[in-house]
Amino acid sequence: MITKSNALRTAAVAATAGLLILFALSTARTGARQSSAPSVARALEYKDPVTYFIAEGNRITGYRPGDRELALWAFEAWQRSAGKNLRFESASESAALIRLHWAAPGGGEYGETQPLVVHGRRGAVVFIRPDVEALGPDIARRSSSDDLLRDSIVYLTCLHELGHALGLDHTRDFRDIMFFFGYGGDVTEYFGRYRAQIHTREDIAAVSGLSDADVTRIRAMYAPE
Repeated sequence: MITKSNALRTAAVAATAGLLILFALSTARTGARQSSAPSVARALEYKDPVTYFIAEGNRITGYRPGDRELALWAFEAWQRSAGKNLRFESASESAALIRLHWAAPGGGEYGETQPLVVHGRRGAVVFIRPDVEALGPDIARRSSSDDLLRDSIVYLTCLHELGHALGLDHTRDFRDIMFFFGYGGDVTEYFGRYRAQIHTREDIAAVSGLSDADVTRIRAMYAPE
């Protein structure tokens, strides 16, 4: 989960139609936190397109102008991997089933997903902290001199939290995007593994970061045989 300023939390909740249920917090080895997922995976309704909204950020949160594109690439990666049944469609915030916001620094959390209901359909609000300080001094130091590592972290965090929004649980497999650091694992190695696969920022759009198991699980939910 990520810690948000009171102003951001108030604004996001006020803009959200439906019930918000805060997931339990779990602490990772580094002190950074991820949101915990539902105990039983459950797909969103996908007969119609799943609408989404990506908020603009500001420099206070550590947001950069290109971060919106990173979030969009994360949506596209899940859509490509889920099969033809899952389609995303941009919408206004009030109409969107999945709403992504950028959270201000503070506390030790880095990503959070909160479920909600919009016009009778289940959805989610996702909060991403684009500042990487919460992941520890080693990651922060490396990211300060490597923009591709920093962008990799923001992208993969969007990918992970959107996985929760789509109904996926955490896993214990270090290879998965849905891996939970509460089970252990080296954070620097995890993000560095993805960073080693890309050479330009545009490569992120093509290198999904999803494991074979991630793809199998999302297809089982959205493209059942």
